[in-house]
Amino acid sequence: MEKRTRLILGFLALLLGLVGLVVWNVNAGSVHVSPGEIVSILLGRGGGNVVIVRSIRLPRIFAAALLGGALALSGFLLQTFFANPIAGPFILGISSGAKLILSLTLIGFLSRGVAVGSVALILASFVGAMLSMSFVLLISSKVKRMSLLIISGVMIGYICSAVTDFVITFADDANIVNLHHWSLGSFSGITWGNVGVMASVILPALVVAFLLSKPISAYQLGEVYAQNMGVNVRAFRAALILLSSVLSAAVTAFAGPISFVGVAVPHLIRSIFKTAKPLVMIPACFLGGAVFCLLCDLIARTAFAPTELSISSVTALFGAPVVILVMLRRQKENL
Repeated sequence: MEKRTRLILGFLALLLGLVGLVVWNVNAGSVHVSPGEIVSILLGRGGGNVVIVRSIRLPRIFAAALLGGALALSGFLLQTFFANPIAGPFILGISSGAKLILSLTLIGFLSRGVAVGSVALILASFVGAMLSMSFVLLISSKVKRMSLLIISGVMIGYICSAVTDFVITFADDANIVNLHHWSLGSFSGITWGNVGVMASVILPALVVAFLLSKPISAYQLGEVYAQNMGVNVRAFRAALILLSSVLSAAVTAFAGPISFVGVAVPHLIRSIFKTAKPLVMIPACFLGGAVFCLLCDLIARTAFAPTELSISSVTALFGAPVVILVMLRRQKENL
């Protein structure tokens, strides 16, 4: 009964937080929009700030929620794959690899005056994510200590970020300023078309991950146990890699690399729900990631308005202490 109450209260808190932050994000900004005007605009009655609400703030809010949920879910899948609570798309360098290949693709097309569509952005990011993941998997087969794998992933991320910064700095194109802004992490400039494309990628991935709840639960108890339960471990591991890479690619394609969400949110969700069951963790991580990124984006937009902070800077401010806490707790358990 206590577990059921915790589940109900936990999901209720996440849903209320999500709704509250959506309303707050629509209302807050360099241009204040009253609740009455927001309701009028949403009902189609118009208003003086209809463009700001419908074309700027609402697409950004939906994007922050979808991409935040995708990051948190990707982190949970990676933590399951590597059996490590601090594995995540940013820490393992997967987001940085996606950023590198996407930057090269964008600069290559922009220099020839060719526009790049949303689908092409995701494909380029996916290629970069898979390349980084391949390096991480290669290293994981050579080292036995998970700490060395994490360090190697961080180094891969730094290398990819350095190359990306070098390429962007010396690229000759009028859109490089926006590209540099994107490379720091930002939800700005999102359109409804972008939201439609990211939803068509992220939501099916969420459904597939939820359908894999039973084999994930078995895999959490060890590969041998999973095999005895009839799980095709090789196919299952490949599915985890593909899902986490697709989710990371979708985030990087539209918002750039966003730090620590994939590590911090799954850990916070485990602490709230006191369970690691995939049937709970998958939807809770997605909701938790949406709430976390909506809160961070609100701070990024309003803390020093009209100047906007990088979303990655804000997520690092809240997410990095959680990662430190996880590492200290893990060290204590190993003593």
